Amino acid sequence: MSGGPDAMIVLIRHGPTEWNAVGRIQGQSDVSLSAAGRREVATWRIPQRFQQAQWVSSPLKRAVQTAAVMGCHAPVTEPLLMEMNWGEWEGHRLAELRNKFGAEMEANENRGLDFRPPGGESPRQVQQRIKSWLAQTAAARQTRIVITHKGVIRAAISLVTKWNMMQAPPFPLRWDCAQVLRLSEQGQAALYATNFPLTGELT
Repeated sequence: MSGGPDAMIVLIRHGPTEWNAVGRIQGQSDVSLSAAGRREVATWRIPQRFQQAQWVSSPLKRAVQTAAVMGCHAPVTEPLLMEMNWGEWEGHRLAELRNKFGAEMEANENRGLDFRPPGGESPRQVQQRIKSWLAQTAAARQTRIVITHKGVIRAAISLVTKWNMMQAPPFPLRWDCAQVLRLSEQGQAALYATNFPLTGELT
């Protein structure tokens, strides 16, 4: 959907997986939605004003499956929207890593945007690929429903709010809701709506 110089980006995190349920770091591991996740996503609805928007998804199964359960069986898949690469730490739990690495892990986490798992990428690097995708979207003047990941949404919020990830986010992020950005023709993104329920209507 285009029309007007500004586009909207409706950011939605994929539904829950079995790894989410037990606290395992997924990163770019290709984990499917759980049965409970499918049931939750089946209750989500896109606001009426975005019914004609283009659907875009991370290529990871949990995102593509979320789009399908919500009614879009052939979203455009975009590798730039994949979850942050957690390298050697994928499949592990944060509590286990903190216990194992102690002060070293604490120092790494305290780096905020420059936190980086071994063999993985940092939130700042995720920001850089998001910037590239936002520029493409701005040029196309398209409003898009985006099924993506926690790390990508956090990186997008950090871009538009200047949050450095060294403290709590500027507002609580609910993962059963959408975060909506307004994107200018020049590619500048700003928050439009936060924690918008996927069962209501955006005015």
